[in-house]
Amino acid sequence: MGEGSNVMVPLLDINESSGASEELLQREPVPWGVLAQLTAWEAGNLWRISWASILITLFSFMLSLVTQMFVGHLGELELAGASITNIGIQGLAYGIMIGMASAVQTVCGQAYGARRYTAMGVVCQRALVLQLATAIPIAFLYWYAGPFLRLIGQEADVAVAGQLYARGLLPQLLAFALFCPMQRFLQAQNIVNPVAYITLVVLIFHSLASWLAVFVLGSGLLGAALTLSFSWWVLVVLTWGYIVCSPACKETWTGLSLLAFRGLWGYAKLAFASAIMLALEIWYVQGFVLLTGFLPNSEIALDSLSICINYWNWDFQIMLGLSYAASIRVGNELGAGHPKVARFSVIVVVMASIAFSVFVMLLVIILRYPLSTLYTSSTTVIEAVISLMPLLAFSIFLNGIQPILSGVAIGSGWQAIVAYVNVGAYYLIGLPIGCILGYKTSLGAAGIWWGLIVGVSVQTIALIVLTARTNWDKEVVKAMQRLQQTGVIPVNDIIA
Repeated sequence: MGEGSNVMVPLLDINESSGASEELLQREPVPWGVLAQLTAWEAGNLWRISWASILITLFSFMLSLVTQMFVGHLGELELAGASITNIGIQGLAYGIMIGMASAVQTVCGQAYGARRYTAMGVVCQRALVLQLATAIPIAFLYWYAGPFLRLIGQEADVAVAGQLYARGLLPQLLAFALFCPMQRFLQAQNIVNPVAYITLVVLIFHSLASWLAVFVLGSGLLGAALTLSFSWWVLVVLTWGYIVCSPACKETWTGLSLLAFRGLWGYAKLAFASAIMLALEIWYVQGFVLLTGFLPNSEIALDSLSICINYWNWDFQIMLGLSYAASIRVGNELGAGHPKVARFSVIVVVMASIAFSVFVMLLVIILRYPLSTLYTSSTTVIEAVISLMPLLAFSIFLNGIQPILSGVAIGSGWQAIVAYVNVGAYYLIGLPIGCILGYKTSLGAAGIWWGLIVGVSVQTIALIVLTARTNWDKEVVKAMQRLQQTGVIPVNDIIA
């Protein structure tokens, strides 16, 4: 157990230790009073992680949003080029990068629970190597974005503008590839508040820099993209500086090591499975937005669907932050050998997220008219948006379950299984149904969205069944085996 001798106190051992909670949950039955105390304890753990994780996802999402807002002042063509690049190019890259980085959540989260602190820095370095290596071929898609955009049906002038914007985002791609593993490395050890503060500072800086680039210097579309790239590199440098210099990381980051290249294949298999799992989810939504552009009266359909997807995206960012907290908690407890606490954490986070989603769903239904008028003054588009609001409300309800269970899957290391589920639910069921309802019936954009809902519903049901049937004692054993396969725990030092 070599690394467990000089251990730091886990940040979540506050009111009750995880070990004590594991013992309490082993009672049959657990007294209601004890259950209430444990629920409050676990909810506090989740809140301490999730509030900052939610802010991180929102602030980083807003970096691109701020750029798009400034680009909108350059003209309709520039905005169209930037928008389609964000969906068609960045969406592809982000799916892969975020997916691969989720493997850091799995391995580092479980390593932190197992008190293998030094190994966490090595795992982070492996992730950085793999992410950069993967970003290089993706960079060719950015550079030759024009032909790709033409391939998916964009006009020539929009494709040219999109390619210019994409080339300006090439440095941002590399920065994003580095930031994702570093953020997950810090989250795995429950360090989330500093990253939230750093991201907020960068967001403020980026807003000012974008204003300067677009309105003062007149640098145009390319300048706006390069400004976004520069801001992401500021975020990377500040986060890296925190990892290297902060006392909070002194046991998990001990410097660069050639050990990062040992056990690389074991980690790479999990990383690529993670990439497939999350990329399929992200591409699924992006693909439906693109499909709307081929509908009759596509301008109204695309405008209305884009407005609704924008609201859905804000809710999804919040749920994504909560899913990170679920992933961290489950991974930490499995690594620590606490199966009952891991299972209990899943129950608490799912109930909390469902309660929040029901609240937001009701809010959307009640405020459907004012929400429809925030983005447009066109009566036709407003009516189209209002007609889609019930579908938006139901999608928000699904957001309260699906991303959370995906986070549980990441914390547990089920990425390969969920990747198969995603292929079947999204691309063999949801996508064909959406195409049939959208193009072969009078439903139009609503039909396409129904396909999206069916796919997400099938995936959610599959995740519920998978989670409900899980033997958490066996998951602890699998976690130890996974740490061995990725080189975190030596072969002769497996925790029984």
